[in-house]
Amino acid sequence: MLYKSIHSVFASFALAGLVTPVASATTFPVKPVKIVVNTGPGGLVDLSTRLIAEKMSEKLGQPVIVENRPGGATLIGTRAIKNAPADGYTLLSTAGTVTILPAVKRDPGYQINDFTGIGPILRSPLLMVTSGSGPYKTLADFVKRASTNPGKMSYASGGVGTTTQIGAALFIKQAGLDLLHIPYNGNGPAIPDVIAGRVDTIFEAYSSGAPQVKSGTLRALAVTSTVRLPNLPDVPTLQERGIKDFSYYLWTGMLAPKGTPQDVVSRLSEALHYALDSKELGERFRSDGAEPMLMQPIEFNQFLQQEASYFEKVVTELGIEKQ
Repeated sequence: MLYKSIHSVFASFALAGLVTPVASATTFPVKPVKIVVNTGPGGLVDLSTRLIAEKMSEKLGQPVIVENRPGGATLIGTRAIKNAPADGYTLLSTAGTVTILPAVKRDPGYQINDFTGIGPILRSPLLMVTSGSGPYKTLADFVKRASTNPGKMSYASGGVGTTTQIGAALFIKQAGLDLLHIPYNGNGPAIPDVIAGRVDTIFEAYSSGAPQVKSGTLRALAVTSTVRLPNLPDVPTLQERGIKDFSYYLWTGMLAPKGTPQDVVSRLSEALHYALDSKELGERFRSDGAEPMLMQPIEFNQFLQQEASYFEKVVTELGIEKQ
């Protein structure tokens, strides 16, 4: 079943400690490295990249600058890196959306093989949230209302083809529901409408959704992880609530333009692993409900190809038309 495949991929790659990278270029870098984040400031990709960049700078001996380049459902920043010089000085930090958009866009302006992977950063489950003052106290309440009102309830997302939209759509299909999709330009602009009850639900990354759940402005109905989260022990998994074998994670990673020299890729991978091995960052990520991911570049490239193929099948199964 498709819903199992992403979990099996993570089980085989994501949390394995792997061997040290091969020897890196002795002359790289000789100037600052720039990481372009293809989303706006304040989200999971942006915040985690800034933490990683600081640690990578220690290892590389050069400043690592983070620049936000949002827009076009992440396409503007992604295309910019595709066309950047393949010298290791301009990188892309992105969520897994980078492997989804070629399946949902008629002209995304790139394919995943236009990049070479440096490595993943982390993975994080999603929270299914609704208004903290709304009528849905449990997932059962939500499903019952949606089942008796097909097409009348709604779910928000950060846009067609984003990881949050696909996660929600997979749940809706497996639960046998009919909800109206309302896409926004990112999850951030959608959250106020969910809080106000103008949209019934959204799937939100734990790191950005949990503070509002704890403050009471949002209510978490379920989490997409395989087990409950220690920081939200009262929030059940979707599996617990009858969505059989369901697990779904948002992941983030770092890419370079295709053609970047392998010794430079190795040097960058070494710096990324140095950052991810930091006890300080590991504790920070885990406190935010995320798990650091460790892969060598060759394995990350295999993972990217598998993800792209997986989402081609998922998009077809969900009946999402290319835009």
